[in-house]
Amino acid sequence: MKAAVLTISDGVHHGTREDRSGDTLVELLAAAGFEVERRVVPDETEAITAAIIDLARGSRLVLTTGGTGFTPRDVTPEATRPALDREAPGIAEAIRADARTRTPHALLSRGLAGLRGSTLVVNLPGSPGGCRDGFTVLQPALIHGLELAEGDQSSRHRQT
Repeated sequence: MKAAVLTISDGVHHGTREDRSGDTLVELLAAAGFEVERRVVPDETEAITAAIIDLARGSRLVLTTGGTGFTPRDVTPEATRPALDREAPGIAEAIRADARTRTPHALLSRGLAGLRGSTLVVNLPGSPGGCRDGFTVLQPALIHGLELAEGDQSSRHRQT
């Protein structure tokens, strides 16, 4: 199954910063059995939206990292929203709720999640720890969600 990691960072795009959060997501996805494509764009709304749309054409999952905070250049949620057909607020809410157990700064995250066609798009923070924690929250429901998004009626809802 194919996944994409989109790093949104002026510093990484310009080569002045290392892409540690992108590296983390690639490792996590590969360990979960995904074939991973990777891309970097600056904190520019149009570039982010175009990259999400393009990556969603060839991937079942697009994870973004960076640009979800309060600085003026943090525009990832605004760039993600027009690329989505349907939002999946429970995912972003769960990631924030989990992060809130570790830091009050989780309240400042504005990340979104949703579907573009049958591709799941999830905004994650721009830190390796935030990416690792967010993926840990997402992973237990990920395959089931992707199967449902694809229209797989045989995907079973496990009773809890």
